[in-house]
Amino acid sequence: MNAAGSPSTNAPIKVLLADDEALVRSGFKVLLDLEDDIMVVGEATNGTEAVERARATRPDVVLMDIRMPKLDGIQATTQITATHGLEQVRVLILTTYDTDEYVFEALQAGASGFLLKDAGPAELLHAIRVVAAGEALLAPRITRRLIGQFTARRTAARAAEDRLAVLTQREREVLALVGQGLSNNEIGAELFLSPATARTHVSHAMAKLGARDRAQLVVIAYQTGLVTPEKA
Repeated sequence: MNAAGSPSTNAPIKVLLADDEALVRSGFKVLLDLEDDIMVVGEATNGTEAVERARATRPDVVLMDIRMPKLDGIQATTQITATHGLEQVRVLILTTYDTDEYVFEALQAGASGFLLKDAGPAELLHAIRVVAAGEALLAPRITRRLIGQFTARRTAARAAEDRLAVLTQREREVLALVGQGLSNNEIGAELFLSPATARTHVSHAMAKLGARDRAQLVVIAYQTGLVTPEKA
C-alpha cells in the first residue's frame, strides 16, 4: 500500500477468494492468475476462514460471497473491516442481485461495493482494480434499485438533520449526488466545479460523517432521507 492507502503501482493487487463453491473459486483463480497486476494470495470456503485468511495474508481485496457456511459474507465483512490492521482491506461482495436481500447490510458492514455473480471476466477485473484503488464499485442501475428497495422499508432516521448538521450546504449537495450514483466528474459538471474540487468535497463529507468509503456515503444519503428512491 502507498501512503494514500492504495496498492502500490509496482506491486500486484493481492486478492483473497471467499466462496464455498470450489468451481467458482477455481474459475476466478484461473482468470486472475493471467493478470500481471493481480495475485491470488489465498482462498476461503466459509466466512470464518475468510476472516482468518484476511488476517494472515492482508489482501488488498477480498472477493466475498454472501451465502457461505459457518459465517456468512456480511458477518465476515463486519469482522474484517473492524479488525485492527485490516483497515485498508477492501471487500467486494458477490451477489445474485435479484435473490440476495443482503446487499444494503453488506454496505453498512463496510463492503466497498458489489458485483453480480454472473459478471463477465472484464467486469470482474475492472471491479477488483477499482476497489483496490480505494474507490467504491457502485453501478448506478443496481445501486439505486437495491438501496432504494431496502431503505424504503426502513423508517428515516429521526436524527437525520443532526447527523447532516456537520456538513456545509455544498457538501450536502455533493452527498446527495453521490447518493444518486454520480462520479466526481459528473458531480463537478452538475455543480459547475472541477472534478478535483468535487473529490475534495466528497473527502470532507466522508471524514465528517465517519464513512469508510464512497459506498457508505451512498448508504448515509439514503438513511438520512437526503436521497430517496424517487429522487434517484
